[in-house]
Order: sequence, then structure tokens, then C-alpha cells
Amino acid sequence: MASFRLKFEQGLTTRGIDVTYDLSAKSDAVLVIAGTRFLPDLNRARRRGIRVVQRLDGVNWVQRVKWSGVKYSVRAEYGNFMLSFIRSRFADRVIYQSQFIRKWWEDWYGVAKAPAAVIINGVDLNTYTPEGESERPTDVYRMLLLEGSLARGLNSGLYHAVSVAETLSAKYPMEVVVAGTVDDATKQKLQSKVPVKFLGTVPRAEIPKLARSSHLMYCAEVNPPCPNSVIEALACGLPVIGFDSGALKELVSDDTGCIVPYGANPWKLETPDISTLAQSAGQVLEKQNQFRAAARKRAEAEFGLDQMVESYLMVLLDD
Repeated sequence: MASFRLKFEQGLTTRGIDVTYDLSAKSDAVLVIAGTRFLPDLNRARRRGIRVVQRLDGVNWVQRVKWSGVKYSVRAEYGNFMLSFIRSRFADRVIYQSQFIRKWWEDWYGVAKAPAAVIINGVDLNTYTPEGESERPTDVYRMLLLEGSLARGLNSGLYHAVSVAETLSAKYPMEVVVAGTVDDATKQKLQSKVPVKFLGTVPRAEIPKLARSSHLMYCAEVNPPCPNSVIEALACGLPVIGFDSGALKELVSDDTGCIVPYGANPWKLETPDISTLAQSAGQVLEKQNQFRAAARKRAEAEFGLDQMVESYLMVLLDD
């Protein structure tokens, strides 16, 4: 959310469009990034004739399948309630970040009364680029996991990633590098035949170098709504692998990585088809130059920041 806000503000500023966080200020439109606590102020803005546009991510769901702690579960359910309430009572327009997200919301909460659009996230192609500092190893293939959190109830993807790397290691020397929050209990429970390096939370400025220093990225989130990390990886020329759940197929084409059938029920966090993904990922490792070039080409064609900003402005300001 913070990443999108910064990128979007940057795009507006370069177009000479002023940005304010004051809902009482004179403005042409309000963009609600997910939800807000300031519902009375939002209502007053809407009554003044200001268009309210809500940008929606996915629905919180893991807590309904896997115990994730009281605090996480309560916050997740409260978040779902608030997002759906704003969508049904306040939004004049709705922007979903992927077709998967749109179908998800409409299946769970019904079709919104407000007109809706799907706008895939964008990335600064001058910052996230294959050109630049890199420390890609030559004696081992590096699988990168780049997630905000793989802790507690969100850790299943980490175990799957290690299983894929272990299967690949029968033919290719492998290591796994994890950027993101991982709790100590998960680290202790994880048993791996391949080296696993935990970097913790990585500053955003270091992500391009980290992507360039890897051979492939594994999308560890199950049912990912529209992962920025995948788009950033592609922009850096890093092929992406994962299972066909969430919006991955909308982002990763066959020539930019491999997305294989899950082979089980992702909504129940069942174990996916590890062997099939490992087999397909081997082709990505063996044809690095081909996949890396295609990844960058796709990012340039589909995921540029300017393209995203222009699409948002069409919804925010055009009649």
C-alpha cells in the first residue's frame, strides 16, 4: 500500500497534479487506498460532489483456514468488514488491482453498485531494471522469495518454496534467499537440504539489486491478489515461478517464467504439486538469457508506472 502511494504520488506530481490528505480541502476526487477510519469526513466530501474512488486489494482469508492468532484474525475480519462497507456505501467508482481480485470480491460480497475497473499495478521501469549492480552467484542457482511477511499463518508458501528448491537440487545446485518477515518459530521448524538465507525486511532501494542477483523468483503467497514483488522482479529481468493461484497468470506469461497448476485446493492451503513446478523451473534455469529478456520486455509492455497512472486518472477525473 505504501509503495503504491509513493509511486502514484510521484506520477501525479510529474503531471502537475496536487495531492492532499485533507478530506476537507477542495479537490476533484478522493482515492481511498483500501480503507479509512475517517468515514464521516469521507461522507462529507462525497456530499460536496467529490468523486470517491476505492482501490481494492484481495480479501483477508487465511485466518479462516489456518489459526493465525487472535490479533491477526480480529484485524483481518474487521478489515474485511470496513472495506466492504466503504465499497457498498461510499465508493462512486471501484478499482480492482487484477481480474482475480474483482471476481473474488464479487463472489464473496456481490457485484458493487458503483462502476468498476481493473488496473494492474505499475512499476518505475527506470528504477527496476536489469541494468545496475548485481551479485548473481555463478556456482549456485539462487531462488528469491520477496514477501512482506511469511510469518505464522502466512508461512505455508515458505515451506513450499524450500520443497521446490530441494527437488531442483537433485540436478541443480540451489540456495534460497528470503527477503521479508519470518518469525523465529517458523525458522526453527524449517528443515532444509539446501541453504536458506533470511535477510529480514529489506529496504526498498535494495530490491532491484537483490532481484538482479537472483536466477528466479518464487511467488510464495497463496492466492496472491496482485503482488508488486512479481512485477518488480519482471522489470529487473528476473523470471518468476509459482503455482496457478490468485493473479499470477495475469502477470507471468509462459516466456517470462512458469506458473503450473496448483494440483490441490489452495483455498484450504493444501500441499501443491511440487514436482511439476520443479520440472518446469529447470527450464527457466537452463534458458536464463531467454527468460530474462522476455521478463523485461513484458514489464515494459504491460507494467509501466506511467501507464498505470494514466489509467487511474481516467477513473478519478474523467466523466
